[in-house]
Amino acid sequence: MSKEKISAKKAEGAEKDFVFGKENYTLMIIGIAVIFTGFALMVGKEDIFDFRKLTLAPIVVLVGFVIEIIAIMRKPKD
Repeated sequence: MSKEKISAKKAEGAEKDFVFGKENYTLMIIGIAVIFTGFALMVGKEDIFDFRKLTLAPIVVLVGFVIEIIAIMRKPKD
């Protein structure tokens, strides 16, 4: 094979070397944003036993981790 054909094949293969696809990365960013939102809901100096801090924030964080797991496990579209 000529060097041009080899470099052309490398260029084609370079596009498919990523482990995750665009959709996976988008879901990962969304998951990280949800996790940060959950931690932001936990911040504050008012009542420790508030519904927002004790119940809502941990649920939001867990939803963010579930989104991350889905982003990792989903197969990228070819």
